[in-house]
Amino acid sequence: MRGDSVKVGLPMQAGDALTLPNPEPGAEAHSIACRRYIADRIAEAGGALSFAEFMQHALYAPGLGYYTAGSRKFGAAGDFVTAPEVSSLFGYVLARRIAPVIRGLPGAEVLEVGAGSGKLAADVLTRLESLDALPARYLILEISPDLTERQQDYLMARVPELAKRVVWIGSWPAGFRGAVLANEVLDALPAERFVCRGGTCLQQCVSLEQEQFRFMERPAPDRLAARLGELRDSCGGVWPDGYTSEIVPAAREWIADLAGNLSAALVLLFDYGLPRAEYYAAERGEGWLRCHYRHRAHGDPLILTGIQDITTWVDFTAVAEAAVDSGLSVTGFGTQAAFLLAGGLADELEAAGPERSLALSREAKLLTLPGEMGEHFKYLSLLAGDLEPPEMPTYGDQRHRL
Repeated sequence: MRGDSVKVGLPMQAGDALTLPNPEPGAEAHSIACRRYIADRIAEAGGALSFAEFMQHALYAPGLGYYTAGSRKFGAAGDFVTAPEVSSLFGYVLARRIAPVIRGLPGAEVLEVGAGSGKLAADVLTRLESLDALPARYLILEISPDLTERQQDYLMARVPELAKRVVWIGSWPAGFRGAVLANEVLDALPAERFVCRGGTCLQQCVSLEQEQFRFMERPAPDRLAARLGELRDSCGGVWPDGYTSEIVPAAREWIADLAGNLSAALVLLFDYGLPRAEYYAAERGEGWLRCHYRHRAHGDPLILTGIQDITTWVDFTAVAEAAVDSGLSVTGFGTQAAFLLAGGLADELEAAGPERSLALSREAKLLTLPGEMGEHFKYLSLLAGDLEPPEMPTYGDQRHRL
């Protein structure tokens, strides 16, 4: 697998070359329909949408957005590769981590948010079965009917008996008890973009000019302006003129909704991101927006509407703050590599035997090496209720950086 096929990378800088494959006719027609939909929303809004609104429509417009339409997104035939697609080792180690919670909590369930192709669910259930720690149910919270169907087909083909434990839901389950898994979910929440001009932070919006989406700037609404002022002060109070970045108010709402529906749970979040001090460093003046199309990463969210992924790196400090404000405990933070290495990756490789060890070693390197997914991707573990804190990695624990 080529390195550029992993869903990771730094945002494009000004002047970077952009070479993308042309969409197939069906994809082009779909993109045109999504563009028309968003153009109508811009007209209804008086000529401009905030970037967060544009991103929401481009990703989640009913039947048209990237995540709600039928194109293949994961794996070699899609636009990017996630950790579960790289190797089953990822899911096996997660299963080892949550097994004590499942065994120790009567009626415990697993909740996976945004289950992708279904591969992570299959891997986790497979290893939990071998660990004698199968949950009462494996819930999948999925908003995409197309992805739900693909997940059902995958699980029935690969683990038909275990698939009987899987239940698809469309909203948070109240009073949840067990383990929550979310891999590359936070990066796809709609982000506000801002730019600093003359000491003032302006909201970056999207307008339509000559049938093309264009960026424009306007004074930030009061609530956003106040939040950006607090953010700038917490980062030293100095951003250079032209500094551009993102903030994701939806992350706080997402965490609050999650926390409000937990009774006793271990929550494991995985995504690419940084602590706030690094995320908003003055030298990162191009922001952290990233788009993915046919295993090419680039920085233009205004093209390929509805048929490319749009993401931002995660400010893990903001997520941790939202968790604490919602009554959750932060029990661990660090790199994906540290989590996997401390969580039993070596045991999984040894158990695989010599015939599979070489192939699995290659996969393990993709998951853990700094130049691949090991350092850019982080984990954040949270705890809800009076659940006994499970053993988490102490090697590489970086909570002090949040």
